[in-house]
Amino acid sequence: MTTLSAPSNHESPITTHGSKAIVLAFSGGLDTSFCVPYLQERGWAVHTVFADTGGVDADERAFIEQRAAELGVASHQTIDGGPAIWSGFVKPFVWAGQGYQGQYPLLVSDRYLIVEAALKRAAELSTRSIAHGCTGMGNDQVRFDLTVKALGDYEIVAPIREIQKEHTQTRAYEQKYLEERGFGVRAKQQAYTINENLLGVTLSGGEIDRWEAPDEGARGWCKPRSEWPADALLVTLRFENGEAVALDGETMPGHVMLARLNQLFAAYGVGRGMYTGDTTIGLKGRIVYEAPGLAALLTAHRALEEAVLSKQQNRFKPSVARQWVELVYEGFFHDPLKADLEAFLASSQRMVNGEVVLETRGGVVDAVTVRSPHILQASGATYAQSADWGVAEAEGFIRLYGMSSSLWAEVNR
Repeated sequence: MTTLSAPSNHESPITTHGSKAIVLAFSGGLDTSFCVPYLQERGWAVHTVFADTGGVDADERAFIEQRAAELGVASHQTIDGGPAIWSGFVKPFVWAGQGYQGQYPLLVSDRYLIVEAALKRAAELSTRSIAHGCTGMGNDQVRFDLTVKALGDYEIVAPIREIQKEHTQTRAYEQKYLEERGFGVRAKQQAYTINENLLGVTLSGGEIDRWEAPDEGARGWCKPRSEWPADALLVTLRFENGEAVALDGETMPGHVMLARLNQLFAAYGVGRGMYTGDTTIGLKGRIVYEAPGLAALLTAHRALEEAVLSKQQNRFKPSVARQWVELVYEGFFHDPLKADLEAFLASSQRMVNGEVVLETRGGVVDAVTVRSPHILQASGATYAQSADWGVAEAEGFIRLYGMSSSLWAEVNR
C-alpha cells in the first residue's frame, strides 16, 4: 500500500506534558469533534490526523483544520491520501468489478488508509494509543480495529462506543456535550451521518434509517434530474492492464482522473442509489450513496473486459471478485487471502488494454464503443449474423452438447 505523505501540520500551544499522547483519526464531524474534549477530560493529549482522501474541497479542508484548532488539540496533521486510495483500493476494486451484495461500491474503504496515516503519526509521537469515532453499531469500528490489530500492538480507544453504554440517543448527547463546552455543531451534521471521500458520498440517519424516502437534503454531489445538462456527455477512457490511465486522450494520475470523473458524471446524476445491506455485525444498514466516477470506471472496465477475456475467465472471475469484496467490506483488508485473490485479479488483466467511449444523458452511463487489439472476435463468424461452418457441423455440435439432457428426456418419457 502506498505510504501517505503529510504536507501540512498545525501545532497548538497545548503540550503533551503531564498527559499521555493519543492519535485520533479526525474528520471534523460530530463524532470525531466530540471525541476531542471527551478524551482531553480523561487526561489524554489528543493529536488529530485528517487523511484527505479526496472528498473535500479547499474550504472544507480549511474548516477541518480550524475545527481541530478550535477544539484545542495538541497537534493536527492533514494527510494527502489520494494516490494511496487509488493504488490501494480503486485499482483492485475495478479489477474485481462488482459491489458488495452486487450493489454497494465500498465507498468507506478509505478507512484502511486513514488507519495507516494515524499509525504513522503515532510512530512519530512514540505512542501506541489510537482513537477513532466509530459507533458500536456500524461496520467502520470493525475496519478500524482489525486494521490496527493487523499492523501492530496498539491500545484502541473508542469514545462513541463507550458513551453508548449509558446513552441511547448518542448523537443528541454528543451535540449537547459539545454545545455545553462552547463548540457549535453544523446543521447538516445534526440530521445525517455523512461520509465523503474520493470514492463518493454516503448518507445515513434520519428518514433514511426509517426506510422512508430521502429528503432533498440527503444529497451530495449528484444533481437532481431537473438540473441535468441537455446535451449528452461523451468520455473516452484508456486502459492498460486493466487500469485506467487516460481520460479523453490525456494521461493523468489515477486519483486525479477519478476526481474529474466524479465532477463530470455527478452533473448528470450518475452513480446515485439507495442500498440496504447486511452489515458485518448483523444489522441491516440503509444508506444513500453517490459514486459517479466509480460508476463510470466500472462500466467502462466491464465492457472492455467482457470483450477480451475468455468465456471461462468471465465465468470464474465473479467468484473471486465476490470474495475480495466481502473481505474488504468486512474489515479483512490485510488478510493474506486478499493478497492471494489480488494476484489472480492482476493476472486476469494482462490483455485488458484498449479504449472505451462512455455516454450518458443522465442517470445511467453506457459503454457505447470498445476498441482493443485483444477483442476475441472470430475472423470468419459474427454472432447471429454469419458463420464459417456448415449445417452439419452445427447440428453435430448441438447433438453432442445436449446428449445428457436429450437422453434423460428420451428414457423418461
